[in-house]
Amino acid sequence: MKKIIALSALLALGALGMACGDSGANNANANANRAIANAMNAANNALANAQNQIANAQNQMSNAAKEVSNAVSNAAANKPANAAPANVNANKPANK
Repeated sequence: MKKIIALSALLALGALGMACGDSGANNANANANRAIANAMNAANNALANAQNQIANAQNQMSNAAKEVSNAVSNAAANKPANAAPANVNANKPANK
């Protein structure tokens, strides 16, 4: 009788261990899912960095275009009204 009780207890503990324990397949799946999630996060971060670099480049180009536009506008605004164009008398000697 003691042997039957001992074997039954052993079987019960084994069943409990199998029901509550973590199998290697579950760990492998969890590790694979974690690796996939990490890869997706890395790709997402790379895309976010690329977007930021593109936005910065666009801002720099916009600022450069504004500077050129301002320089042209200022040059036109500061030019005297009766001044001749710069290239009209470039090849002529001055009249004396």
